[in-house]
Amino acid sequence: MAAITLEAVGKTYAGGVKAVHSIDLAIQDGEFVVLVGPSGCGKSTLLRMVAGLESVTEGKISIGDRMVNEVEPAERDIAMVFQNYALYPHMTVRQNLAYGLKNRKMAKAEISRRVDEAAQILEIGAFLDRKPRALSGGQRQRVAMGRAIVREPAAFLFDEPLSNLDAKLRVQMRGEIKQLQARLGTTSIYVTHDQLEAMTLAHRLVVLNGGQIEQVGTPLEVYRKPASTFVAAFIGSPAMNLLNAKAEGGVAHVGGGRVPLAAAVTGPVTLGLRPEDVRPADAGTEGAFVLKIAYVEELGAQKLVHGTVEGQNFACALPSDAALGQALHLVPEPGAAHGFDAQTGKRLG
Repeated sequence: MAAITLEAVGKTYAGGVKAVHSIDLAIQDGEFVVLVGPSGCGKSTLLRMVAGLESVTEGKISIGDRMVNEVEPAERDIAMVFQNYALYPHMTVRQNLAYGLKNRKMAKAEISRRVDEAAQILEIGAFLDRKPRALSGGQRQRVAMGRAIVREPAAFLFDEPLSNLDAKLRVQMRGEIKQLQARLGTTSIYVTHDQLEAMTLAHRLVVLNGGQIEQVGTPLEVYRKPASTFVAAFIGSPAMNLLNAKAEGGVAHVGGGRVPLAAAVTGPVTLGLRPEDVRPADAGTEGAFVLKIAYVEELGAQKLVHGTVEGQNFACALPSDAALGQALHLVPEPGAAHGFDAQTGKRLG
């Protein structure tokens, strides 16, 4: 196992298109770090640079104590798991698992030990003599992970490995990946655009936007204290509500109500409130703002009420038995409001 360090790493393609802007990131030995962001944010490019599949235009990448900018992918002591499994269709599962080890001219007894151990960890022993076409999507992904495990690498790199699976299987497989990484303790970098996947898997999240880091932190740190409106809107399902408001002395005025902020700001401000952080109030409640209801999603344990506050979209999560009319008066839970600079989108306070 090894730490991975990126120092001012950048990637510029022909024509001057800059995909990654001077990234600094230190990943500790044994840490599970998830790179998350929308399509085109640079997360896969960054992962491929660590793997050696993309050249580094500027900066330095180190795995352990060794700089690997000019080191071939096969010599970096990493194993990569792709979204398309990348299995050899003419080989059995056992042969797929053993193939890379045979190419390294490893002793047969050691190959057999590693294959059997990986099959036991991933519970694929019953499939060792089958070919990939006889396996389900989840079983194929286990084999792809097994092929990475048998290498006993310094680091695992995952490039959206669950994106080809259906929703139920994705939930199951992300749980298995989390348990696997905890058991092996191998340094891991995982790329996804799915923020739920990112939240459930990561020791630390790296939120990327336009080839730059927006925020690094534990899932709860990023969720509870987003560094910008981009992070606030991207992390969380349903997303945080963001309202244009006017502040005076650290109090945001919107929808006929007054919402206290952590920062003593005056002037235009973006007010952030998560759907679960507001509650219904009586019409005369001090500070309450008005939500005009458009429609309701019944989700079983709760209902998601959608509408507008001063013409701006807003959603709130309420108990399933909450009584509704055409409008709701809402107040935020104490300390739940987030304030962001109206121009830059950066967090205030």
